[in-house]
Amino acid sequence: MLIRLLRGQLRAYQRPLLAVVLLQFVGTMASLYLPSLNADIIDKGVARGDTGYIVHTGGWMLLVSLVQIICSIAAVYLGARTAMGFGRDVRARLFAHVNRFSAREVARFGAPSLITRNTNDVQQVQMLVLMSCTMLVAAPIMSVGGVFMALREDIGLSWLMLVSVPVLAVALSAIIRRMVPGFRLMQTRIDTVNRVLREQITGIRVVRAFVREPYETDRFGVANADLTATALRTGRLLALIFPVVMLVLNVSSVAVLWFGAQRVDSGAIEIGALTAFLQYLMQILMAVMMATFMLMMVPRAAVCAERIVEVLDTDSSVVPAATPVRDVPVRAELELRGVRFQYPGAVEPVLRDISFTATPGTTTAIIGSTGAGKTTLLSLIPRLVDVTGGAVLVDGVDVRELEPDELWRRIGLVPQRPYLFTGTVASNLRYGNPDATDEELWAALEIAQARDFVAQMPGGLDAPIAQGGSTVSGGQRQRLAIARALVRQPEIYLFDDSFSALDLGTDARLRAALRPVTAQSAVVIVAQRVSTIVDADQIIVLENGGVVGVGRHAELLETCPTYAEIVASQQTTEVAA
Repeated sequence: MLIRLLRGQLRAYQRPLLAVVLLQFVGTMASLYLPSLNADIIDKGVARGDTGYIVHTGGWMLLVSLVQIICSIAAVYLGARTAMGFGRDVRARLFAHVNRFSAREVARFGAPSLITRNTNDVQQVQMLVLMSCTMLVAAPIMSVGGVFMALREDIGLSWLMLVSVPVLAVALSAIIRRMVPGFRLMQTRIDTVNRVLREQITGIRVVRAFVREPYETDRFGVANADLTATALRTGRLLALIFPVVMLVLNVSSVAVLWFGAQRVDSGAIEIGALTAFLQYLMQILMAVMMATFMLMMVPRAAVCAERIVEVLDTDSSVVPAATPVRDVPVRAELELRGVRFQYPGAVEPVLRDISFTATPGTTTAIIGSTGAGKTTLLSLIPRLVDVTGGAVLVDGVDVRELEPDELWRRIGLVPQRPYLFTGTVASNLRYGNPDATDEELWAALEIAQARDFVAQMPGGLDAPIAQGGSTVSGGQRQRLAIARALVRQPEIYLFDDSFSALDLGTDARLRAALRPVTAQSAVVIVAQRVSTIVDADQIIVLENGGVVGVGRHAELLETCPTYAEIVASQQTTEVAA
């Protein structure tokens, strides 16, 4: 998965990557040439007292060092730009792909996991790309070049390389092999911490209302302790790497000096050559260490790449038509024909055999007990999820055949949980229509019974709104969401229990103000409160996913026991209150 992700995303960076390889090659070769020049200075300059040779060769060393520095800086610069571009592209691709998910896929992965995959996981793979450009490319060049240059200085000491290099490689590989499961588990533990923290922050009011702070603290403590324990186990293994490397390097240095001194004494090698051989051995071992360090990063990056590719390989269950319909006459008509919906693996369908038609200028209400499938039914119309049987038609065309943008342009949805984005009142309302004027925004607020409180807010339309709308009350948030849909001026209005947070007076005034505005539109309202839908042109009564009654309020009181029971229970509650 890692190779597949890198190959796909780095294809656009072939030229910078080629430049990095060339620069690293030149810089590494320059680095390998320096010990040889140093050996010449010792053997041919210092030993013979030739100052001119020392100055001349020293000048070459400075020039070679300058080339090495320039190449290294340029390689790191290009590598960093490539890695950052890679991370940017993957994050953008993930974000765009997740935006195409239906509610089913989002629920499958979960918001905390999707956030981790688009941040921490991408960062891990991005870091691998950066380190590959700066270290992994240079490691094999330095290893092969170091071996060649070391043999060029003295073949008699080459057996030391045959011992020290495999010992270092085997020791580090054994440590890294044990670290891989820890890296994989760490990503899962991070997901858990994110999930628990997100739940506690989102549900802080519930936590405090039920005085569950100690319980939530313990729950977060368990998740945090699990992550800490996993990180410590992996960290202890990681901490072994550098002592092992230093041990092998120092033992190898001692061995080179021990056996090299004997060869110098016998005249088989000169002191400068011994010094150069020692430097080449150190460079070879450092190259092995760099390669092993990269191998240490690869397992974690591979785990992260698997998680990223898993999201990218998941297709949305809501698939656009191959040849979508774009040119559809505006009729503001909604029809459901024998609609059925069943979650994968579920024993029973959530909805079955639902049929009704909503025409322009009419209000269709959907009511039923909790869990009857009301919200799921409304989600089928804008294709948040797709039907598993039957069809949903907008203006006579199956929504599965419509161009998605064309479908959404015709629908104004006010969800059960109204959500406002960070920004201002105006920026949130213009989600419905980016080109709306301030006059149109105020008109929508007037209809939604939100003009008064918005006018009193500092800045009015420019008043700040925090994430999720936490700076306004539930009722205000609901009215702003209704105003956002009104700004869109759609053909079909979908209100998913959008009046539940309003008092009866505000509810009545809002519905009265809506009638002239929606006179040419089809209105579908999901409601729990009978008073909200008592004037609807048709009321659909749901029970256990099926339709048990269709008609107006007065008709259903006589013909539908389920509806009569709902009305009676609410009247009893009001009397008791």
